[in-house]
Amino acid sequence: MTKADLVEEISAKTGVSKNHTALIVDDLLEAISKALSDGQHLEIRGFGTFKVRERRARRARNPRSGEEVLVPAKLVPVFKPSKELKALIAAGLTSTPDAGSTSA
Repeated sequence: MTKADLVEEISAKTGVSKNHTALIVDDLLEAISKALSDGQHLEIRGFGTFKVRERRARRARNPRSGEEVLVPAKLVPVFKPSKELKALIAAGLTSTPDAGSTSA
């Protein structure tokens, strides 16, 4: 699902125009991004928590040359889903008729 699909679905459910819905979705994403860039965490009950964590510095190898390089520490965004979201996803996967099957 893309952002445009999300806007279309919300617009259809609420009756709000697509342009207005797109502005609301953009503002929501901007607010989440700003909170994370300010080092805050954001909790949406029943959905999950967005946080920023520090990934430690580590040593890695350049796959081409085999040379060892130091990868510096950096901040990365993480998302932890709520129990409710996990249960909803698990219920959705078990109710799908072709869950677990692969198509070639």
